[in-house]
Amino acid sequence: MFRLDGKVAIVTGGSRGIGRACAEALAAQGAHVVVNYVKGEAAAKEVAEGIVARGGKAEIAAFDVGDTPATEKAIDEIAKRLGRLDIFVANAGIAIDGLLLRVKEEDIDRQLNVNVKGAIACAKASTKVMMRAKVGRIIFVSSVIGEMGNVGQTAYAATKAALLGITKSVAREFASRNITVNAITPGFIETDMTHGMNDAMKEQILKAIPLGRIGGAKDVASACVYLASDEAAYMTGQVLRVNGGMYV
Repeated sequence: MFRLDGKVAIVTGGSRGIGRACAEALAAQGAHVVVNYVKGEAAAKEVAEGIVARGGKAEIAAFDVGDTPATEKAIDEIAKRLGRLDIFVANAGIAIDGLLLRVKEEDIDRQLNVNVKGAIACAKASTKVMMRAKVGRIIFVSSVIGEMGNVGQTAYAATKAALLGITKSVAREFASRNITVNAITPGFIETDMTHGMNDAMKEQILKAIPLGRIGGAKDVASACVYLASDEAAYMTGQVLRVNGGMYV
């Protein structure tokens, strides 16, 4: 079950954290994975080389999803060179925290550009390829914050909530072409974004999680593999929550 042999997948923001775990998990199931990065070339190479060392197929590709023309060009070129594009994981995103009365306009714009416009650009470019094949899987990585909100993250929450609307709209638009579009909303996951938290902060978070632990990137990657597989062929426009019961 969940095999992805012969399929091509692109994972944006695939050099670390959740993106890295998704790239590795998809490759482990047989997919040829393209690991996207913006600045972390060394980290992206490490991910790809690790996949190849384990017998998988992977390569790296540099493009910034916040640059729509560059994103569309890169995705088109990858699909043409590899002959197909079956799975697109729109994981790239940024979070710039700040209380509402102090948040800077440029920080709001940057988050909207990467998290929202970038996701739309990725969907637009990937569906062009998938339409010709009349099959495809698009997976948006949103956040529990987009569902429940959080102090100091108004702009970030807005962008992640927007991804859910994008998911449902694109799912309806392309269902007739056998392209499924779903979202994953991770809860608090052990990544670079949580490493800076002190023990008191983590303790407070744990109290809000019924399962009593912070999740791992592999927990999210497992959901990603499922949504990318043939076993999820009848799921579209859905939001898969991976949050330990924090929000239900």
